[in-house]
Amino acid sequence: MVLIKASVGKNPTLKGHKLLLALPWGPAPAGFVETLVSKFPDLEVVVHVQEAQTPPALGPEAWKDVTILVTFTTFPESVEQAPRLEYVQLMSAGANHVLEKEVFLKGEAVWCTANGVHGPQISEWIISTYLAFEHRFPEYLELQKQAHWDRRDMNTIEDSVGYGSIGRQTARLATALGMKVHAYTLHPRDTPESRHDRAWTPPGLGDPEGVLPAKWFSGGSKEELHAFLASGLDLLVVATPLTGQTKHLLGREEFEVLYRASLPKGGQDGRDGANGSQAADEGGKKSVRKGRTFISNIARGPVIDTHAIISALQEGRIRGAALDVTDPEPLPDGHPLWSAPNVLITPHVSGASTRYAERVLAILVENLGRLAEGRELVNRVDKKRGY
Repeated sequence: MVLIKASVGKNPTLKGHKLLLALPWGPAPAGFVETLVSKFPDLEVVVHVQEAQTPPALGPEAWKDVTILVTFTTFPESVEQAPRLEYVQLMSAGANHVLEKEVFLKGEAVWCTANGVHGPQISEWIISTYLAFEHRFPEYLELQKQAHWDRRDMNTIEDSVGYGSIGRQTARLATALGMKVHAYTLHPRDTPESRHDRAWTPPGLGDPEGVLPAKWFSGGSKEELHAFLASGLDLLVVATPLTGQTKHLLGREEFEVLYRASLPKGGQDGRDGANGSQAADEGGKKSVRKGRTFISNIARGPVIDTHAIISALQEGRIRGAALDVTDPEPLPDGHPLWSAPNVLITPHVSGASTRYAERVLAILVENLGRLAEGRELVNRVDKKRGY
């Protein structure tokens, strides 16, 4: 997380600023605009209700005086169309959908994400889908439909997770359940100060000081990533931004690392040609040892190679997967991923919450206060990194 100064000098009433709220969920919450104007009396506020999946309905005249924009998918077509734009507050945690837009690439505005908004609800989705799989709830629901009692193959719960805002809240829940947390970040976090979370977080949640991980891995090379994957993970949470560097971050090679890390000492997996041995079940039949790791992807679909994860599921290289995002997305009817074994798929809904708007607007209020005081804005997008 990086902070940046958006302007120089104080402007406590935000005189000269015009805020455009391009809201996809309907009108602003009751009293929000009035409260905002009472706090910043010279701030002009315009509300535009914009459905997220429909083309922008704002003409050139609507943009010319806008200095602050709150939006999901509504943007000016060019820098010239919004010449005064200083601060863009995205309603999404990711910025991958704006990285190629001219107004992002060529403009001088500061762009900030909604990092921190999703932590509470997505962490619950991660833990609930993992526990549902571990406790075989999907199977038991099918048995219930059949009115059939079957207590075979009961299993136990083990531990471990993968850090950012969502990762920190997931770590909080996982730790409460007795799990050990392994964190992986691109940049080293070698000092207590470097492990602090400077992103916006709902009060009382997350891991603000970065003290929960039992182990902390970092680095951008395959070797460093593989060292993390080989650390003995029961649950791998994928919560990284989608950039050129993270596309297909997890592919066939990475699933093999996870699988090898799950084997007992000696590395025998029971496959023909694999370390020259074959395992056997209680009846003397040949069997294959399955992988240990359950993968939860709530980031973006292309972070995982789809063909590779289908193969890993089919071959038992991983224990299972819960996928709220896919590649392609939406996932077409009949796609092989739907019928892969041991997979739970939801249609990109893990971030939904009745408090979503409240949290996004809380970030806006925080940053407007910082802008008025000439301070640094929170959740700023680094244009070089793409997040």
